[in-house]
Amino acid sequence: MTEIAQLLTRVEAKARNTRPWGWTSLPAPVDPATLARAEAALGFRLPPLLADLYLRIADGGFGPEYGLLPLLDSSPADERPAVVQYLAHRDSGRKRPERPWPDGVLPISHWGCGMYACVDCRTPQAPVLLYEPSADDADHAWYVDAPSLATWLGSWIDGTGWYDETTEEPEMPSWTDFRIRTTATSPIS
Repeated sequence: MTEIAQLLTRVEAKARNTRPWGWTSLPAPVDPATLARAEAALGFRLPPLLADLYLRIADGGFGPEYGLLPLLDSSPADERPAVVQYLAHRDSGRKRPERPWPDGVLPISHWGCGMYACVDCRTPQAPVLLYEPSADDADHAWYVDAPSLATWLGSWIDGTGWYDETTEEPEMPSWTDFRIRTTATSPIS
């Protein structure tokens, strides 16, 4: 069994036994047609691990704090889907150039107070970024939460994420690619 297959097995086991705020049950996974529609709407492919989470585990409703957002359709927890969130943030960033939303950075989990965990879908490692809208300026609103989606999921499974009560909040590094990703268009992957 590959490392990713082992991780998916661990994620599935924890997802079946925990329920984030607002979710009463684990939704069914999305089908390949829904994934294709989501990627067409976004204009880019999801990283393989993120696609597998939606295709094999569930359409959101698991993960840290409020859990993963549904991909394309509304959820029982009244969370707007990840695709809708991304398109709205991109549109807002065009209207407010002082607060651009980076191309290919998909919000996957809402932390409350406008904060999001996001996956950089344009980078092979699929780092997880933390968006903090309360920052004084856009350059200081983005942080690297985890170097990869796999690492982020492992922290959730192991209870070692910064959001866990037993873990001390780390000093997260700023996401240095923010300006590059908001001033130049990246090629579609």
